[in-house]
Amino acid sequence: MKQDKVYKIPFKGLKLGKHQFNYVIEKEFFESYPYDEFINTDLTVIVDFNKKDTMLVLHFKMQGTVRINCDVSGEEFDQFIESSYELIVNFGSEFNDDNDQILVVPHGEYELDISQYIYEMIILSVPTKRIHPGVIDGTLKSKALDKLEELQNRKQKEQIDPRWEKLKGLIKD
Repeated sequence: MKQDKVYKIPFKGLKLGKHQFNYVIEKEFFESYPYDEFINTDLTVIVDFNKKDTMLVLHFKMQGTVRINCDVSGEEFDQFIESSYELIVNFGSEFNDDNDQILVVPHGEYELDISQYIYEMIILSVPTKRIHPGVIDGTLKSKALDKLEELQNRKQKEQIDPRWEKLKGLIKD
């Protein structure tokens, strides 16, 4: 799916000063990107857009939930995420996005596509280790957790051969 004009801000027609743009990000937003680890999303992004004479200042605020799979149990759960990001847009002779906080666009540009910045902010907000809250507090019941517990108990029950214990005693003496 190609991103439509929803995420393009036509700044040439805006008056100087502060403006605000609100976006609701759902699963369809990610269809044009290679990232497919979200089962569902319910995110709100607010962009405070400040147009000045020589630059644009954008402040992104995002919060909401993403439905993902737990790395331990494989169970789905809603992970709350929030983030903020500031982007300064300057005008120059050619496009340059080498700096992650300063974007240089050519003087002739009249609109700014912010979809890539929203995408990156969301992806970077999701924890790298995704653990279901039920796993942390011990309330989640699943087949995967039961199997892990069974394997852990089996490992603890295995006794060390007494002959090896005697050999370990030689090292200490």
